[in-house]
Amino acid sequence: MTEKLSKGILGLFGGLTSTLLGKYLVIFVISLFPILELRGGLIAASLLDLPMWQSFLICFIGNILPIPFILWLINPVFRWMRKVKGLGKIVIWCEEKANSKKDKIENLKYLGLFLFVGIPVPGTGAWMGCLIAALLNMDKKKSLIAAILGVVMAGIIMLIFSYGILGMIF
Repeated sequence: MTEKLSKGILGLFGGLTSTLLGKYLVIFVISLFPILELRGGLIAASLLDLPMWQSFLICFIGNILPIPFILWLINPVFRWMRKVKGLGKIVIWCEEKANSKKDKIENLKYLGLFLFVGIPVPGTGAWMGCLIAALLNMDKKKSLIAAILGVVMAGIIMLIFSYGILGMIF
């Protein structure tokens, strides 16, 4: 699924991928997005034939950039959104999605958060992991460290997949 989304998004950027700077910008932006995150960014980087370690660094930065904002600001933002007509439904949807996955983190706390973010399967990642951590009122600094370490682990796994397995196919 992530591979299809990455290819589709690459198509949206069109001419931007004709320059090296444009390609790096594309993988950075992909890595910022929930669902795709670093996973999608590294797949896109591989498809764009970008150097592995530079791509990892750019995707890593793109993926960890939203983490502090989610951990420290999501609860106040959700409180505000509940007061705005029509936005409350978005909050309810996000909370239901997070609550359906919270047992994966709740029992193991920070180790659970690390593994949730670090094992790249659909529905996991830094965005969802940090949303769950915030909703569970977990310590923000410890959650930040666990999530960043999880992004590193996911990145290593995705490097093997994107540049190893996919690299042999394409």
